[in-house]
Amino acid sequence: MKKTLEELARLVRGKVEGDGGVIIEGVAKVEEAKKGEITLAVSEKFLCEAKKSQASAVIVSLGVRDFSKPTLRAKNPRLAFAQILEVFYPQVRKFSGIHPTAIIGKDAKIGKKVTLGAYVVIGDAAKIEEGAYISSGVYIGNRVVIGKNSLLFPRVTVLDHTVIGGEVIIHSGTVIGSHGFGFVRKEDGSYHKIPQTGRVVIEDRVEIGANVTIDRATIGETSIGSGCKIDNLVHIAHNVTLGKNVAIVALVGISGSSTLGDGVVMAGQAGVTEHVTIGNNSIIAAKSVATKNIAPGSIVSGFPARPHHRQKRIKALIDRLPQLVERLKKLEERVKDK
Repeated sequence: MKKTLEELARLVRGKVEGDGGVIIEGVAKVEEAKKGEITLAVSEKFLCEAKKSQASAVIVSLGVRDFSKPTLRAKNPRLAFAQILEVFYPQVRKFSGIHPTAIIGKDAKIGKKVTLGAYVVIGDAAKIEEGAYISSGVYIGNRVVIGKNSLLFPRVTVLDHTVIGGEVIIHSGTVIGSHGFGFVRKEDGSYHKIPQTGRVVIEDRVEIGANVTIDRATIGETSIGSGCKIDNLVHIAHNVTLGKNVAIVALVGISGSSTLGDGVVMAGQAGVTEHVTIGNNSIIAAKSVATKNIAPGSIVSGFPARPHHRQKRIKALIDRLPQLVERLKKLEERVKDK
């Protein structure tokens, strides 16, 4: 495929500076870009690299001017880069129908243009809506709903009564609807299991990474709002509620009955304890643990999570502790001498 830089700019609503007629045949990272390719540069470091590269054009922010190569200037350069990648490398799903080894349960409903790969299992009364693509080895339980045009990669497990919306993507090894970790300790020290009778509801346009676990509710629903993006190796416990467009990075753990508002971001290895509410558009920094409710729009870090500006001051003081201890020892010696 070949596109002029001007054509690409129109597609992403960007502006061209320099030769808009330059031919683009592919996309590459700045270190490897060759003639005929476009690359992305959003920092001073990569702008310098892009100048030295063989790339025919560079995607930059609106503030970049008088660059030594033709540029596509965009309000959101990363978004423009993603859209151009889609042009040159379209993600097309090849409809292949129902494989003869697929097992379909009683009263299950399979929509038009649904793909069921080899050894897929569909439970009783499940509903697979139009255009869904279910890869090989996927297990879908009884009375599960899979929405239109959703994609399940190999070895995904979706357990009974789960509802998954449209255009959802779930990567390999993920388990949806497993039992929550609910036990009551008895007088003899043993544990009595609490029945996990609820379900998981995942709204439209959610993407879930590999080896994620989302537990069903004890009673009611574990709810994942539309547009959420969940990275690999995340655990979401029973009765958790995620608002819309929540972003969760790898190795996060969210304890039972907690609520994350719209637009919340949790960085890698962060955690939330049970029955905590995180306000809309808050950010929890990497390796931080929220143990109390957090107000909307907050940026928190540390354990326990505190406002980030306060946590930085605490960290600076901790780093100075050895020096402070030495000063204290000297003061004690002076007082003793007197």
